[in-house]
Amino acid sequence: MAGKKRFDVATALDAAMIQFWRAGYADTSVDDLSRATGLNRSSIYSSLGDKDTLFTACLERYSTRYGAKYDAALSCAADRPLAAVRAFFDVTLERIADPGLPDGCLVAQTVMATPVLSVGVAARAREAIGFQHTRLCGALKAGRLSDEAAASYAIHLAAVNQSLAVMSRAGAGAEQLRGIVDVTLDALAGPLGARG
Repeated sequence: MAGKKRFDVATALDAAMIQFWRAGYADTSVDDLSRATGLNRSSIYSSLGDKDTLFTACLERYSTRYGAKYDAALSCAADRPLAAVRAFFDVTLERIADPGLPDGCLVAQTVMATPVLSVGVAARAREAIGFQHTRLCGALKAGRLSDEAAASYAIHLAAVNQSLAVMSRAGAGAEQLRGIVDVTLDALAGPLGARG
């Protein structure tokens, strides 16, 4: 169509996601999103929705992208549960080390901003944190921990994983973050019988 400007929605969503990730929901304005995506305000509203709708789409994109990586990392949990949990943490550490990405974790950052979020966005962020616990719990059960032990360790591992993102934002280096993971894996090795 003549006169109709075209843009790649996936590219625009990635740019918006990085903007939200870098500055947070509350400190990102529609003008910031316009600069990040290269779209004018009316194009953002007509194609991507209002700020809440766009943020929810970005949070979903982030959760799906990293959720798939976490699932792949944990896929060997039945045979090598400790290696699977290490691979899970490696996904986080690699994301943190990527110089092309902001520090921290969009989900953790969003959950911490719950007081300024709409009810729907806050619920979606809590759901994303819950998925992490669920996938870890399933992997630990596959690694033959009891339901109760798997649930307890999964909440601990999810908390450690989120703390890596917070610590990276606070300036912790790769060696410190790897040390946190090593201590956590040492604690988990006993209940898993050091398998994998």
